[in-house]
Amino acid sequence: MKNKNIYPWVVVALLWFVAFLNYMDRQMLSTMQASMKFDITELQNATNFGRLMAVFLWIYGFMSPIAGILGDRINRKYLIIGSIFVFSGVTLLMGYATTFNQLYALRAVMGLSEALYLPVGLAIIADYHQGKTRSLAIGIHMTGLYCGQAIGGFGATIANHFSWQTTFHWFGIIGIAYSIILMLFFKEQKEHLEHQSPAAKTNNSSKPGAIWSDLAAVLSTGVFWAILFMFATPSFPGWATKNWLPTLFANNLKLDMSLAGPLATITIALSSFIGVITGGLLSDKWIEKNIRGRIFTSAIGMFLMIPSLFFLGYGHDGLILCGGIFFGVGFGMFDANNMPILCQFIGPKKRATAYGMMNMTGVFAGAAITNLLGKSTDSGHLGHDFALLSIPVLLALIVQLVFLRPKVSNQID
Repeated sequence: MKNKNIYPWVVVALLWFVAFLNYMDRQMLSTMQASMKFDITELQNATNFGRLMAVFLWIYGFMSPIAGILGDRINRKYLIIGSIFVFSGVTLLMGYATTFNQLYALRAVMGLSEALYLPVGLAIIADYHQGKTRSLAIGIHMTGLYCGQAIGGFGATIANHFSWQTTFHWFGIIGIAYSIILMLFFKEQKEHLEHQSPAAKTNNSSKPGAIWSDLAAVLSTGVFWAILFMFATPSFPGWATKNWLPTLFANNLKLDMSLAGPLATITIALSSFIGVITGGLLSDKWIEKNIRGRIFTSAIGMFLMIPSLFFLGYGHDGLILCGGIFFGVGFGMFDANNMPILCQFIGPKKRATAYGMMNMTGVFAGAAITNLLGKSTDSGHLGHDFALLSIPVLLALIVQLVFLRPKVSNQID
């Protein structure tokens, strides 16, 4: 019994480091433009840099539903190990790139491999944590994403001391080594393995018709479209801060990118860390008294994001830093409760599929805004367009409070 109580938290710990590497590898590039543009001249243009960031998101988005469908049907352990091995290998190879086209292709492969992780990882944690600890467990896991984002922000700093090639090489090697550790210590959830057993497959659940039937079942759930909208619209500012906040800090605070990159990513990451822990604890307590407790906790987070985006867009010195802090806290509270809210409407056999669809829409929103903000940077309107991102967040908040009215704390079918 003791081991049964402990291992769900071991799972969170093991997947935390996967999440860390996942976000660190993708985030490093956002701060390394200045170091790389002398060797790859196309990166001197912010629009080209935006294209490089956006291709990752488009591929990542298209792959997310496929990752979710696979995660509901096969052993998720091997999906995760394959994901980390490939995206770490890509990070290693980026250190050998000498042309923009090589970087572009590698970034696309990274999007494909990293997409396999998040819907699957969150579904595993939701399966292991079915009681009072679900939001906290997912919140702790999300801190891995934020820590990876923060350390990735040091990419320019490390590159200044060594080289951008060496930076990619070593972080890639670390990830490949960790995939071996994961192979040894990570275990798939027992009920999921039973669902994948030969006896369980006699119902033809793995045939293409059944796969499309499950996808159609998710999409025919009316409230899922409200969840989809609620998840996607805050992704505009969420991805904007990941990919363009270092540039905004460099411009508005008059800092070199080697300082602006770490300052921007650490500000968001640390405040998001506070947000996911606070949001996880509050949500797990609140739902014991009110079935909409997770929804109200998420709504508080979105409410905090709205003024924060104005501070980020138009603020200077302390005001822009306050905007970053409050945005991170709000986004963390929102982020910790997306999968737990989904679990109130979608059963365990379709959760990875559903979250894959959510991830796709969120990432497509991110790809669109990443490309747009590249053009905004070239035209000098980056801060103004950051502030405008408060509008979709407000719309998402209204949709969430009006339409999300769950009947249970955990949907089981």
